[in-house]
Amino acid sequence: MTKESERRLIEQQVVNFRQEAELGYTDALNIKSLLLKLKVVSVFRPLSDEFCGMSLKDSSARRFMLINSNQPIGRQHFTIAHELYHLFVEENSKPHRCTSGNSSKNPVERQADLFASMLLIPAEGILRLLPKNEVQRGDVSLASVLMMEHYYAVSRQALLNRLGDLGFINKHSKEQLSKIPARQSARDYGYDTALYFSGNENLIIGDFGEKARTLFDAGKISEGHYLELLNKLNYHAHEQ
Repeated sequence: MTKESERRLIEQQVVNFRQEAELGYTDALNIKSLLLKLKVVSVFRPLSDEFCGMSLKDSSARRFMLINSNQPIGRQHFTIAHELYHLFVEENSKPHRCTSGNSSKNPVERQADLFASMLLIPAEGILRLLPKNEVQRGDVSLASVLMMEHYYAVSRQALLNRLGDLGFINKHSKEQLSKIPARQSARDYGYDTALYFSGNENLIIGDFGEKARTLFDAGKISEGHYLELLNKLNYHAHEQ
């Protein structure tokens, strides 16, 4: 498969995914709401630096995702979108672990990265947000970069890579913007800097707790078993 045919295939897969998830073609994703809607049980834990996340789907099509909460929020969003490819698009998906730097060697991982980029940062959305004069000259301003990375809640690098792939910025402009510290520039322009820091530690998204409670209320598991199930996921860690 050529790079162009691969790109067209992924573009169509993104369109199909957005349609099935009832998402607009230009909408920014509300990641937590989307995971709930798709019924993906998602757990956020502090993991090693090279570990981004993992996903698996069982024989009953129940889906699970583990995300490294030590990574910046923007990077976590990319990992989640990457894992959505494995859970909903990839044929014959198997338990999967994503680590830093493995996408360039593995064609499936490369496709998952491309899917994540297109899903998180839709081309039509960029065209609506970018000033026409910046589109015409292919030189996007820092102000526009900050606005878009916060609108789409993605990392600076993910946004610049997408802009470069779409031809909205040239190589020189991309290199110059990459050198500007994301956190400091966000502060200078009055943006919240949470996007650039780690977060979501011990967060659980999904109905794991609800199912455990239903079993307990129905008398199918003991109180001790119920508490054990919750403690396995550190369910009450945020209360400590």
